[in-house]
Amino acid sequence: MQNIVIAKPYRFVAPHRGRLWWRLFRPLLPLYLRKSHGIAGVECHGVERLRASLDAGHGIMLAPNHCRPPDPMVLGALSYQVDRPIYVIASWHLFMQNAVQTFLLPRLGVFSIYREGADREALKTAMQLTAEAERPLVIFPEGVISRHNDKLNNLMEGTALMARGAAKQRATANPPGKVVVHPVAIRYFFDGDVSAAIAPVLRDIEHRLSWKAHDHLPVEERIGKIGGALLALKEIEHFGSAQTGTLPERLERLIDRLLVPLEAEWVKGRREKEVVQRVKLLRIAMVPDMAAGSLDPAELQRRWRQLADIYLAQQLAFYPPDYLAANPTPERLLETVERFEEDLTDTARVHAPVRAVVEVGEAIEVSPERTRSPDGDPLMSAIKDQLEKMLAASLVSGRRA
Repeated sequence: MQNIVIAKPYRFVAPHRGRLWWRLFRPLLPLYLRKSHGIAGVECHGVERLRASLDAGHGIMLAPNHCRPPDPMVLGALSYQVDRPIYVIASWHLFMQNAVQTFLLPRLGVFSIYREGADREALKTAMQLTAEAERPLVIFPEGVISRHNDKLNNLMEGTALMARGAAKQRATANPPGKVVVHPVAIRYFFDGDVSAAIAPVLRDIEHRLSWKAHDHLPVEERIGKIGGALLALKEIEHFGSAQTGTLPERLERLIDRLLVPLEAEWVKGRREKEVVQRVKLLRIAMVPDMAAGSLDPAELQRRWRQLADIYLAQQLAFYPPDYLAANPTPERLLETVERFEEDLTDTARVHAPVRAVVEVGEAIEVSPERTRSPDGDPLMSAIKDQLEKMLAASLVSGRRA
């Protein structure tokens, strides 16, 4: 399990407002992206849309999809194109990984939000910074990294809450102003030989399974075989035997096996449909006592075991059952294998060369008042619609490039 739950009292981390570190980091960004994530270049499109909103003096939120860890740094390339730094709201655990990251993130405009409880300070800061309209604020509405570039997770409505709060502040300012949200589509293209790139990872996983290397198999079949084995192993661990049925049925059954008993214990039963939301509710219920240091060692270890099961359930939800059907793209193959390795070892090796393509969508004006709709929040629906269309279009245009 990755170190995403921090059992310590939460302290809000505010962003620095200066531009010095943003300027200093400019020549280092390409090197960082290449060395740490294999990203050889970043292409930005639709930049004129963001410039128009900046020139108009609007409060701006950027709402990107979130498929890979370097997404915030990729957006740094966009900030340099428009010559304006950005603020980024990020999970508190990212500030608790190492001393360099803890030092650097706030100085690059990143501030924390606590996912395991109410964080009024983060919400207040997000609204205030957006209303000030000094620089755009980046919020990832999916809330988590999916590692699948072609499918969006369910979008969290916290984005709309913060945007409307900022719009209310802007509307009462003197002179009054507007808040807009720009959906931003981030897509990654692997420009190398994907079969050669992932072969060492597949061999390592096969070795873990005590298999011979299946280099003779087509890569899609090889990945499918490994995925089936890994799923069966988890089914044996939690059910006592490998299960039957379609892949979607088996995934849903295992996720419920992991979450339903915990939901009965901690939140009086299942209250949400989406796995990410189910996981969030469980963590909110479980983590505060851990952070307070009020638990005896046996109970603390029991909760860590439960959190590991919760983490597994969320990771299982990030494997779209049909992702490798019908001639999968090189990126889908790469994403799936990276997810295998990350779930087995908590890290995924860097594959290069990767090309990132960023497209800024049309500005969506934010009303200070929420319009009720049986289909959900209209603002979030508009963001999702743009993101899906841009991601679909970028798959074709980016491949041609």
